[in-house]
Amino acid sequence: MLQPLLTATVLTLIFARLAGVATDGVPYPLFVLAGLIPWQFFSHGVSTAATSFVTNQELVRRVYFPRLALPLAAVLSGLIELLVHLPLLVAVLIFYDWVPSVRLLLVWAPLLLGLAATLGVGLILCAANAQYRDVGHALPFALQFALFASPIAYPSSALPGGWRMIYSLNPMVGVVDGLRWSLFGTAIHAPSFAISVASTFVALGMGAVYLRHTERSLADIL
Repeated sequence: MLQPLLTATVLTLIFARLAGVATDGVPYPLFVLAGLIPWQFFSHGVSTAATSFVTNQELVRRVYFPRLALPLAAVLSGLIELLVHLPLLVAVLIFYDWVPSVRLLLVWAPLLLGLAATLGVGLILCAANAQYRDVGHALPFALQFALFASPIAYPSSALPGGWRMIYSLNPMVGVVDGLRWSLFGTAIHAPSFAISVASTFVALGMGAVYLRHTERSLADIL
């Protein structure tokens, strides 16, 4: 629980106190925590899935089994951490005396979308890392950049119209905006949300195809 709490504290000091980022009336610590929790799941899932073939290369070489099982298990293991973080979000909601509306009944939808986004990106990276080991070295820096290229510390509405459509190619835009909509009722820009959802399923399809293509030669390249 310390990781999202400490990160939320640092982002609050920088973006709320110094930069004065607007959050549509939502208390900033609550706003940023609702973005950090799905982000932590995404970051953990992508990191572990990307290295799943390399760390289990002896198993891949010696035993035949559906290769999808390794990145899938890596992503699903993050659900335990997510289940720990969600009560933390509930506790902060209670602290700020924030009562969600009936939209809370749809909170499962952005969480499932986050699972699909994590699996899609994880499949692409685990196949790429098996072929090109530099992917694993570059991934921590890419995730650090992606944290600030996602609407975690600020709302996606802060971007101007033209840039917002390009920005929405990031699958986490739809996940975070959807979760905040279900919790706080913040507005969703329908075109950018649709682009983000579409990019999620494109990544999922590309990942499945790329993995299928790569697994034929995994024993040789690992």
